[in-house]
Order: sequence, then C-alpha cells, then structure tokens
Amino acid sequence: MSSASMHVAKTGLNAQQARIQVISNNLANVNTTGFKRDRANFETLLYQTWKSGGAQTSEATQLTSASAVGTGVRMVNTQKLHSQGSLVNTGNNLDIAINGQGFFQVLLPDGQIGYTRDGTFSRNAEGTMTTSSGYVVQPEIQIPADAMEINISADGIVSVTTPGNNIYQEVGQLTLATFSNPAGLDSRGENFLVETPASGAPIVANPVADGMGSLMQGTLESSNVNVVQELVDMIEAQRAYELNSKSISASDEMMQYLSNKL
Repeated sequence: MSSASMHVAKTGLNAQQARIQVISNNLANVNTTGFKRDRANFETLLYQTWKSGGAQTSEATQLTSASAVGTGVRMVNTQKLHSQGSLVNTGNNLDIAINGQGFFQVLLPDGQIGYTRDGTFSRNAEGTMTTSSGYVVQPEIQIPADAMEINISADGIVSVTTPGNNIYQEVGQLTLATFSNPAGLDSRGENFLVETPASGAPIVANPVADGMGSLMQGTLESSNVNVVQELVDMIEAQRAYELNSKSISASDEMMQYLSNKL
C-alpha cells in the first residue's frame, strides 16, 4: 500500500512540475507581442475499484457508493486562452493590432501558413510586407519604394501616397483568418500557430466582415498574461508540490516502521 501511495504522489509531483513549466513560459513571454497564455489541464488516472456502487451487501441492501482508490493524476493537455491583450500605441505605421477575433496569415519557410496575432510588420528590399523575421504576409502586399505615407484602414485596405500625388492609392488588402476551435492550433514558436485537425480549416475574411476584428494601425497587442495571477498560480503549484513530497516522506516512514518492527 505504501509503495502504491508513493507512486500516486510521484504522479502529483510530475503534474505540478509540468504546471510550473507552463507558468514559467507564460511569465517569460509577458512582453511578447500577441502572446496568448497557456493553461495546463489535468485528469485523474484509472481508479482501482474493489466494489462497485450498488454491490449487494445483504439480501435487501446495496452498497451506496463504490469502494475505489485513485492512482494519481496526469496533464492531459495545455490550452491557449485567446482573450484579448491590451492595445499599445507605437506610432509606427506598419505596426498593426487586431481588435477582436482573427489571425494574420504568414507564409512560413516550409510552405505552411502560420497564424499570428503579432502585427510587427516591416518591408523587405522588394517592398513586400513581411514579419520581423522576413516571412511574407499573406495575401502578399507590395508597397512602392517611393511611398511617402502608408495608411491601413480598419477593414484592411492598404493605401499609399507617392511624391507628386497626395491622393491615396490602394496597393493591397489584408485579410484575417479564424477557426472554429482556436485552442486546437499547434504552437510552432516565433509567435506562430499552425492548423491541425483539432482546429478545423481556416475561415478567411476581410477585417470587420463576418465577425472578424478590426485593424488598428500604429498599435500592437500586448501579451494577455496577468503577472499577478501567474504568481498566485505558481505559489499554489509550489505548495501542491510540497504536499506531494510530504506524502512520499510519510509513505517512506511507514515502510521503514514496518521493516523495523517485522
């Protein structure tokens, strides 16, 4: 019995260690543009059932509840919480925040489409709108080299003025993608998420249309990590880790007592 309790406590230690890692990653990305915090979800392991609920205890009576003992816990998944982060004004005309639902679409080096809330965009040598890493934003938008002013409307229309022409000329249209289950997207690093069978296929539309968020030029979305909440969760996980450690110590003392007395 004592060795079984040690095993149960060990699963608790592993679970809390994984939770601390998730919390640490959230805190490490508190200043990452467009980052969405992760939450660790846990589930019980199989139960050892000696008698099921309703088992006969006499000719006219039944057991009112099962006689079962749990075998521990495990982390079943980590879930991204896609709540809106605060919006910070930067004044940079190629910084774009999404106010509401949706992801920017970016062509990754492996040919996949990456989805991100990080709107820190710039231009490459050819004038194409890219991310900070040089990945091309989709649909591709070409900004003239002699563009004087760049305007990005709330519904995603990109227009510019050129020398000798103060009338804005449209050069492209930004679109957004959303998913029936954004939590099912797979994190790839570099602020990118990719489609999975769990997320479903992307639904692409212009900003503001079909429930999509609006774009805000000269603004970036901050991480949605709440530092105070993460610190509270860390203390809670640390205390749970300590309690599971004490369970192992108690089991060890019981086994030591038995070995000395028998």
